[in-house]
This record gives sequence, structure tokens and C-alpha cells, in this order.
Amino acid sequence: MPAPEPSAPRPSARQQPSAHDPGARPARGRYDAVIVGGGHNGLVAAAYLARAGQSVLVLERLDTTGGAAVSTRPFAGVDARLSRYSYLVSLLPDKIVRDLGLDFAVRKRTVSSYTPAVRDGRPTGLLVGGDRTRESFAALTGGEREYAAWQRFYAMTRRVAERVFPTLTEPLPARDALRARIDDPEAWRTLFEEPIGVAVERNFTDDLVRGVVLTDALIGTFADAHDPSLLQNRCFLYHVIGGGTGDWDVPVGGMGALTDALAGAARAAGAEIRVRHEATRIETDGTDAEVTVRTPDGEHTVAARRVLVNASPQALAALLGEAPPPPAEGAQLKVNMLLTRLPRLRDRSVDPREAFAGTFHIAEGYGQLADAYREAAAGRLPAAPPSEIYCHSLTDPSILGPGLAARGYQTLTLFGLHAPARLFAADNDAARAALLKATLAELDAHLEEPVTDCLALDENGEPCIEAKTPLDLERDLGLPGGHILHRDLSFPYADEGVGRWGVETADANVLLCGAGAVRGGGVSGVPGHNAAMAALS
Repeated sequence: MPAPEPSAPRPSARQQPSAHDPGARPARGRYDAVIVGGGHNGLVAAAYLARAGQSVLVLERLDTTGGAAVSTRPFAGVDARLSRYSYLVSLLPDKIVRDLGLDFAVRKRTVSSYTPAVRDGRPTGLLVGGDRTRESFAALTGGEREYAAWQRFYAMTRRVAERVFPTLTEPLPARDALRARIDDPEAWRTLFEEPIGVAVERNFTDDLVRGVVLTDALIGTFADAHDPSLLQNRCFLYHVIGGGTGDWDVPVGGMGALTDALAGAARAAGAEIRVRHEATRIETDGTDAEVTVRTPDGEHTVAARRVLVNASPQALAALLGEAPPPPAEGAQLKVNMLLTRLPRLRDRSVDPREAFAGTFHIAEGYGQLADAYREAAAGRLPAAPPSEIYCHSLTDPSILGPGLAARGYQTLTLFGLHAPARLFAADNDAARAALLKATLAELDAHLEEPVTDCLALDENGEPCIEAKTPLDLERDLGLPGGHILHRDLSFPYADEGVGRWGVETADANVLLCGAGAVRGGGVSGVPGHNAAMAALS
């Protein structure tokens, strides 16, 4: 790991790391910066500001830091630490890892994706990754055309990624400046001006291939391929620019390894971190601020020169006593599983260790995605719910205890699409159970054995599977409407009313450093970095 950049002067004794004990004394006094929320973006901001010599206090309402980027043992008595919510890394810049000297690593997946299908009554599929990609395209589509189109299309997105990704940790470029930097009129039109469905249909003819391309436009986003708002384009863009390559990597040790490293970096630089400290109100005159905090010992206030809010725009408005922004709505089903073995596939040409090593697409043909969107938009659970799965433990077995790994246990993470929060409003439990059953049935259609036959049992004899709806995520993590991105994504350029870094608010000394900032969403640390840069400037 490269050495971090030279650090600022060491903080004073008053700023030295706090005790890790959640019951440590309540934070009091006046700070240069109070950060509301100890998720990964808040920890990034805390580490940068503390390294610059500022006194920093992080307030986290839960028992531990990390927010949605945590590793936990969700199954009783089972030694498997799963990335329970966020689970893959793409948008985290190496710059942040280097700057903060983080002991954190990722690994490349050997396979990008596998998508099962049935053609002429025969089980088959599309395997993308490694030397078999071209052969797999030919076997599925009967020729070279789709493979050549795939190569051209993703060469275009990679050129865009190389130009756009470095801008995420710079001041927001103007729209015309970003277009000039991309310097490719066709790419700009495809990604920034016309619905992504136009490009998908223009470039590809096979329904399955079209669906695989479109899925990157729908992760955590409820939209149609031809939505005129281009919400799907914004989602697609962030899914193909990560790291300047578009690769989605596996965090070694699980997502909690990243947030543990960030908390350690913040503490080492002098930031104080208080868990079970919930900010309930922010009062500011634009120069000085006061944060009301609810703690296990009662309620008190903390003074600060500025406040950085690592929470949703809705939470920020509530803290300031302002009118809330438009409501957000999540649209996903998140399922975690622990298996005693990977299930066998009907497609015998692919080993299960290949199929599940990358993203395993289920019911994600282009027509299937359109049908599922229409059904959900009409208020019905999709008859064939689309989803995707990957197996973390194939790439990084360190998340399993030695006994489980030796016996061949594996984890599966499933992410369901087109499951908006409105579908769960009447009866969350019943809708969750129905959607999970239908989703697993779509997976089982491509397996030689039901996936539930492979589930491990916890110490109570219960199957190791858990499912989370948007309403569950709203309850557990405070995500507005269960929206994993806090709100709809924005294009990564300056728009009217947006500040220099995309984190500014109407109050000069209050900054938004969560996923709801411009260039937020995903596990990136970008809003945390940018809020720190805005504060320091």
C-alpha cells in the first residue's frame, strides 16, 4: 500500500482518539466539525478533517459505525460474517485509500456474469469473463454479431469511465466541461441525452443480451429503459465508471473491513467517535452551529463551527426543522443466504463455481425486465421477479470461519429489482414472503435442485436465509423509503443551485456528506471526501 500523503500537524490532547466503549462519556464542548452519522462517508470526512488538524466529533445513533457498509453474523451461532447490506466495491477511489493510509484491499472476480436461459428447450446461458466470453456469445446467439457489439459498446463505456471517474474527487465540472472532457459525441448522446433503452436496442438484438446490459441501469432504481427522466441513465453511468474501468470488486474481509479501517484512520488522526449518540436537531446562524444530541445518559448540546450530515436529505431537513424534499422510494429486495454447497445447474456446460463467482442474472431478459416494471408500477408484485446473485466466499473465503470453509460452505447475496416500497405498505411481512418465494422459484427454474435444499441451518435449526424489503431498510438503517441511494442519482456535473463540490446546503456551515449529495450513492467515500474538501476550502 502506498504511503499516505504528509499529514497535517498532530491534533491536541483534547482531540486524541476516544474510548471504543459505547458507554464512553457524552461528548461535550466545541468542535471545528461535528459529523452526524458514522457511515462510511462520515468516517471518510472525519479522517480527512482530523488529519488537517481540526477537532472532529462523529455522532452515530447505532451501536457501531459503518451504516449500510458493515459485516455481521446474521445467523445465530454461525461463524459467517456477511456484508449484510452493501456488498461490492466499484466507486471507491484509490485516492481515498492512499490519502488515508487504509489497510483495505479488494479482489477481482474471475467471472463478470452468468445469465441462464432456455433455447430450443435446452438449458444454456451467457458467461461473460475470461477466455470463454466469445465462445459463450456464439453458443447463445449463433454468431459473432452480438459479441462484436458487446465489445464496441463496453469499449465506449470504458473510455467514458477513464475520463469521468477522476472528476468525482474534483470540484464539480460544468456540463459543457464534462462533455468536452469525454470528447465523444456518440457516447455523450448515449449516456447523457437519450434513454439508455435506445442504445440497448440500437446495439443489440438478442433479448437476453439486452437484459444483461440494462440491469446496470436498474440497481436500486425503479425505472423503465425508456424513462424520459433519464433516471436509468444516471444509474447506468455510475455502474460503468467505477475505478475508471467499471469493474465491481469483492472487498476482502467483507464490507465491514472497509468501515473498520476508516474508523481506525479517523481515530488515529484524532477524531472522537461516539456511538449511541443520536443527533436530533441542528441550529445554525451560518457561522456557528449547535447540535442537540440524545445519548444513553440524556440529552445535551454540542457546539461546532460547521456540521457535516452523513444522512439523507430528508433527515437533514428534519434536523434543521425545514420542509422535507420530495419523498424517496427504494425498489429492491435484499436476501442473504449461507449454503452447505452451491446448487447444481441445469446448464451442464458451466460449473456452479463459475456461474456464482460473478453476477448470476435471474429473470433479467429485456422483455422480462419491462414486464416486471409494468407490473410493479401498477401496484402488483412481479410474477417473475428479476434478481441477481453473487457468491462472496468464492472470491474471498476469509468471511467464513475455518470450519465452514473446510466443509465447503458458501454465501449467496441476492439483490432483487423492481420491488418498490409501495408494494409492501399494506402488509410488509406477507409481501416479503410472497416476493421471496417467487424470486427463489425463478432461480430454481435454472437449478437441478432447489436452492433451499442447500441452505445451512443455524444453531436453532432454522434455515440461514434473511430477506430485507425497502421498509425493513427504512426501519433498520433510516434510509428514506428504503432507498439505498438516499434519493435519485444526479449526473456528475454542476447544475443550477448546486455548489462547487455538490455537498453544499442553504446554510453556509452545514454540508451534506451522505449518499444524497451530488455524486453520491454506492460505497464510494466520494461525498465524504468532497464535504471535507468543501469544509477545508
